[in-house]
Amino acid sequence: MTPTLVRHHPRTASAPPADRAARARDWAEIQERMLVPLYEAVYEHLEVGRRSRLLGLGCGSGLALLMAAARGASVTGVDTDRSRIALARERLTPEPDRAREAREAREAHDGARDGGALLFEGGPEAAADPVRPRFSVITVFQPIGCTAGDSEGLVPALEAAVPLAERGSPVVLAGWGPPERCATSAVLRVASRLTERLRGAGGWRPTRRDDLEEVATRAGLKPDGSGRVACPFGYADLENAVRGLLSTGLFDAAVRATDQAQVEKEVTEALHAHVRADGTVWMPNVFRYLIARTP
Repeated sequence: MTPTLVRHHPRTASAPPADRAARARDWAEIQERMLVPLYEAVYEHLEVGRRSRLLGLGCGSGLALLMAAARGASVTGVDTDRSRIALARERLTPEPDRAREAREAREAHDGARDGGALLFEGGPEAAADPVRPRFSVITVFQPIGCTAGDSEGLVPALEAAVPLAERGSPVVLAGWGPPERCATSAVLRVASRLTERLRGAGGWRPTRRDDLEEVATRAGLKPDGSGRVACPFGYADLENAVRGLLSTGLFDAAVRATDQAQVEKEVTEALHAHVRADGTVWMPNVFRYLIARTP
């Protein structure tokens, strides 16, 4: 599926996101849809449907969960980002604002349930419930192998999630494809260059061939197949491209090493090579997914 190019309300390129909620919305409205082909390919491969009980680790603003629910799956999502979880609730539990506000006042921000979807702020332990059946699918769609040390917290999360799943259940890990197959890699190198003096502090690095297998092995999972999916990044204009890319978090270390304005300026310059005649921005990319199995 080709990402839809949507123009959003303008904001000056030099202005940083007002807060975490604003950046979460940039992710939900601009960037997350770029991974739709990945979600679809995985769900098709695993035949996700009415009998599936899916746990999304790092579910973000919930688009992947929504797509699984549309196929009939029972979905549960956990994420440590409160702003993204709030957006996931908006997607998965649509209701009038007044009713939603009343429900959120009752339930605070933990464990909202509606329409067959469960959403929790926190880690996998938040989804543990001895009353509910065990999960049959676990997904981690946040790409692995993009920044130094980005898998350190993931291995414990996977270890905590495995007991919540049926034996032999598929666990999906995702990552960027080879840099030479990903046009966006040239833009992401901005983050690497700006964080050169902060080695190991979360700066971007090229994906390694065995990143996904390494994480699966460390978490006690058995690799059981993989695939590649074309996920082109398409934006209505440069301003939207900058907002979308910065919402991924891959430039956070670069912002700490320099400042927001410098990062946005250099990202904009790197994107000029991908601007088409009509002003849209287009970058072909390939993403990879690994299917592992719980013991």
